[in-house]
Amino acid sequence: MNPKVDLYLNKALKWQEELIKLREIVSDCNLIEELKWKVPCYTFQNGNIVLIHAFKEYVALLFMKGALLNDSHGILIQQTENVQSGRQIRFNSLEEIIALESIIKSYIYEAIEVEKEGLKKKKKKMEEYQLPSELQQKFKNDKNFEAAFEKLTPGRKRAYILHFSAPKQSKTRESRIENSTSRILQGKGLNDCVCGLSKRKPNCDGSHKYI
Repeated sequence: MNPKVDLYLNKALKWQEELIKLREIVSDCNLIEELKWKVPCYTFQNGNIVLIHAFKEYVALLFMKGALLNDSHGILIQQTENVQSGRQIRFNSLEEIIALESIIKSYIYEAIEVEKEGLKKKKKKMEEYQLPSELQQKFKNDKNFEAAFEKLTPGRKRAYILHFSAPKQSKTRESRIENSTSRILQGKGLNDCVCGLSKRKPNCDGSHKYI
């Protein structure tokens, strides 16, 4: 048990019982418990296996390579069409989690085997991504912005496209694009920090002010 996860659970205002039960189930599968991206993350040989996270409408397990699981019970959910590898199991009550406990563990053990074998989901090519209409309009209105975006590495482009596409409301998508404009014009990625590293790098603690 990781004390950082204890703090996370103690601060949970909603789904606390459900989060604690999911932690109990996952912790029984001999994984390393960490806090990544501000949520409980469980790893095997430094590979991320599953996250526990809560939303307004549900609490979920996110399997990082869920697309490679057999999903024999048909319970894995692709959050959006642009999510390639990750898949969720969503829950709306403690009773639902308890009823599915043995199935949850079987999925976790399968995910561990996927990690052991080094399997990876083949990523989409950049031209296969559908750009949100708000981003296309931004390109039409600001050719400097479009040129700067095209100069980004494929990984940075992909991260931005997923970030911009995620919200359901057009206004939110537009806001995300505007808030990222400065970083894109500077050639920076979504996760780049002023220290020159990604906030996902272990030697950057993410405490810096972002560009």
